[in-house]
Amino acid sequence: MLGLHSLEPLLTEARSPEISGFIVDKRRELHKIPELMYEEHKTAKLLEESLKSMGIPVETGLAGGTGIIGIIGQGEPTVALRADIDALPVEEPEDLDSAGLFRSTHEGRMHACGHDGHMAMLLGAARMLQARAARLGGTVLLVFQPAEEGG
Repeated sequence: MLGLHSLEPLLTEARSPEISGFIVDKRRELHKIPELMYEEHKTAKLLEESLKSMGIPVETGLAGGTGIIGIIGQGEPTVALRADIDALPVEEPEDLDSAGLFRSTHEGRMHACGHDGHMAMLLGAARMLQARAARLGGTVLLVFQPAEEGG
């Protein structure tokens, strides 16, 4: 059985400024461009470019056109990790980001359910997994699902 102590190197890496900073930056970038279900074109493009920049092959245009799957490793077993990519038709409160670092640029739309965080964390996991792709002993599918909020 895998003990917590054997995960410590991974947890240490995940907490590192390189990985945690990457996740925060991606979350802020995604928070700025909330898109409603099946309209997540800018989001899908950002995710696709992020995955490709890590050397991860992608399948695009899925699930209504904006779904994406990144593929790390090969063979069996296959494990899927999923993140939602759509936003809600909600006006972002003015005081949420008073410094203007990551405020929504799409009026009347907001990542109010944390999907921006889900996507950013999955990109962070993708980065760590891709660095270990040769040692995975299987395939990891990174599923970015559109329209979770109502599709």
